[in-house]
Amino acid sequence: MGDGPGESGAGGNGRPSGEADPRAGSVRERIYHIIFEAETPAGKTFDIVLLLLILLSIIAVMLESVRAIAEQYGPTLRGAEWVFTGLFTLEYALRLATTRRPWRYVFSFFGLVDLLSILPTYLSLLIPGSQSLLVIRSLRLIRVFRVFKLARYVGEGQLLIDAVKSSRQKITVFLVTIVTVVMIVGSAMYLVEGPEHGFTNIPQSVYWAVVTMTTVGYGDISPETPLGKLLASMIMVMGYGIIAVPTGIVTAEVIEAQQRRNRKALTRVCKECHKEGHDLDALHCKKCGAKL
Repeated sequence: MGDGPGESGAGGNGRPSGEADPRAGSVRERIYHIIFEAETPAGKTFDIVLLLLILLSIIAVMLESVRAIAEQYGPTLRGAEWVFTGLFTLEYALRLATTRRPWRYVFSFFGLVDLLSILPTYLSLLIPGSQSLLVIRSLRLIRVFRVFKLARYVGEGQLLIDAVKSSRQKITVFLVTIVTVVMIVGSAMYLVEGPEHGFTNIPQSVYWAVVTMTTVGYGDISPETPLGKLLASMIMVMGYGIIAVPTGIVTAEVIEAQQRRNRKALTRVCKECHKEGHDLDALHCKKCGAKL
């Protein structure tokens, strides 16, 4: 795909960063640029075709789960799935063969997604029905943002990720507090209502507290006593106030991250360490120092 494991530049002869590759223009080099880069017409065409194949394979898996369609077209759909899997397996093998450091690709996010997107078909030979896990291929569609140069969306997504990372300590404290509250409220409801009103044990009562505080309210359990209803009313009101807390935390971090962020070339990646998001005028990788 267009972003691959986060690589850019020449494919692998294991040469030091910045050293000219005498085999530039070789078949391996050309294949590398086609399957890992979306900058060239050939690379973009490859990525678009691959995205269409992913969509078709997901549709095939979904249709096979419909009994009426499976009874009539099951063999055809399974045959198509094996064809798709064969093509994706070939693509995965080419990525491994052309990248400079295959293991970096294998253990990258998209490398793992690419691997998991082909394993269920082979696994279905041992465990019938496991091919339904192939819907994980939908994760590969994330690359559409890079393929079609929607860098603005990629940047905003990265901004949100950075904001969540920055606020993880505050969110952790918030979640610990919520867990403590629902444990206390659930235990109190067990004592107030008791088994005769559906609160048969503390875990069941804690479940009710979670459902109520999150304003879901399934209604499968409800308090009957006046004290129980009062406690339920308090936790319902508290739930509305609590919803705004994580939103405010993340929003504040998003604003701060937006102020810190410089405009970056999000599709520029280092061919040595696969670091993404280099400045537009950067000549060397900010992580390993390799020439970009």
